[in-house]
Amino acid sequence: MKLSSEHKIYYLLRIASAMCFIGHGCFGIIGKQIWCNYFAVLGISHDVSVQLMPYVGTIDILLGISLLICPIRAIVVWLVIWGTVTAMLRPLSGEPFPEFIERAGNFGAPLALLLLCGRTGLNNLFQVIKPNDKLNEKTLNSLSICLRIAAFRLLAGHGWLNLVEKSSLLKQYTELGFANPANISLMVGLFEITGAFCILIRPLRTVVFFFFIWKMGSELLYPHYELFEFVERGGSYGILMALWFVMDMMPASRKNYLTTFTRKVLVNPSHH
Repeated sequence: MKLSSEHKIYYLLRIASAMCFIGHGCFGIIGKQIWCNYFAVLGISHDVSVQLMPYVGTIDILLGISLLICPIRAIVVWLVIWGTVTAMLRPLSGEPFPEFIERAGNFGAPLALLLLCGRTGLNNLFQVIKPNDKLNEKTLNSLSICLRIAAFRLLAGHGWLNLVEKSSLLKQYTELGFANPANISLMVGLFEITGAFCILIRPLRTVVFFFFIWKMGSELLYPHYELFEFVERGGSYGILMALWFVMDMMPASRKNYLTTFTRKVLVNPSHH
């Protein structure tokens, strides 16, 4: 049975959202030490943080698995909230602000899934979300804008981290054999930020697909916990691939409209 584009996007975003929380939960199980900094923002001591990590990780994994088996709308809503909160704890704990920007996939993928599956209200909060057989123009436009903004943020955020020479990125480039990792970090940062604006302003499908491959490949280069890091960033790949499908569904007239809308409202609001 051949899946429609709507169903492909639906399953893609479900899997991507689940990957975010399963990967994140694995770090809780293994006790990633930097998590103690995030617990400290909430006033929780180091020793208590270490005890809580496996429980928080287990909950994340169970929520991710539940999204694969029985995607209740309330769980998806919670994943949007939880993904936003955990991403925001990074700058609140003293890390650079682009750490929050770069993790748009963690909350952007479940948010796009909610937009895809219709309006959320108290009357359907505990129902299983299902894909629309045919997206109307309004939903398609909203989904496109959501995915484009999320893709922009995750690429721009990672590019920004390169520009501020994040130590773990410099270590990556050094271990890959580059003699001057700072120069590589600068070039990668400018390249990713340029790509982010291209996707925001005029998202060509070839460009979106290229950065989908780029993101998947670059996330495999983390020096520690490579598999967990790759899985946790499932939202990033899911957003880019979902946008690739959405762009194919957009009528030409709406593509031109959205390009003009983005330029006026998102890039240069003074001209709106």
